[in-house]
Amino acid sequence: MVVGVILFFLVLFAYPFLAPTQPVGGEILLVEGWLPDYALEKAKAIFLNDNYKLVVTTGGGFSTDHPLAQYKTLANWTALRLNKQGVPLEKIIPVPVTIISRKDRTYHKALAVKSKLNEMGLTQASIDVVSLGAHSRRTWLIFEKAFSSVDVGIVALEPKAYEMTRWWMYSAGVRDVISEMVAYLYARLIFIPFV
Repeated sequence: MVVGVILFFLVLFAYPFLAPTQPVGGEILLVEGWLPDYALEKAKAIFLNDNYKLVVTTGGGFSTDHPLAQYKTLANWTALRLNKQGVPLEKIIPVPVTIISRKDRTYHKALAVKSKLNEMGLTQASIDVVSLGAHSRRTWLIFEKAFSSVDVGIVALEPKAYEMTRWWMYSAGVRDVISEMVAYLYARLIFIPFV
C-alpha cells in the first residue's frame, strides 16, 4: 500500500516538479546549446516577445572529426541556428565552455556564462535559463548556485519525445524523469560549488 501511494505521487508530481517554469523577467535569456531546433524556435519566440536585451548560448567544443567541427563549439552552432530563426546576431552572445569535464558540466557552463557577463560589465543582470523538460529544475538549481547574487529564473520547454502529462507511458519519459530525479538529488544533496 505504501509503495503504491509513493508511486502514485511520483507519477502525479515528479514531472511538474522537475520541469518548472518560473522566469524572473531577466534582462538575459540563456539558451542551452544542446536544445533541438524545435526548442530553439520556442526560445526565439520567448526572446522576441518578452523584451530580453540579449540571448546567451552555451556549449562545449566539437572534436575535429565531428560533423559540426566547422562551428568549433556548440555555443557557436546554437547562436547561428538562433540567428537563422530570426534572432539578430548582435543580440546573441555565444559562451563556449573550454573546460572539458565529464562531471558537473552544467556548473562549468554556468561559471563560463558568469565570467563572460562579468567581463561585459553585466554583473547584476538577472537571467532566465531555457531548458528542456525534466532537465530544467537541476539546471535552475546549478545556475542559482553559480549566480548567487543575481536573480535566476527558469523556462522549461516541453519535449517532443513524450507527453509531459503522461510521461510514465513512454520509455523516453521514464528514462528522462528517473535519471533527472537522481541527478537533481545529487545536485541538491551532494554537489558542492567549487568557485
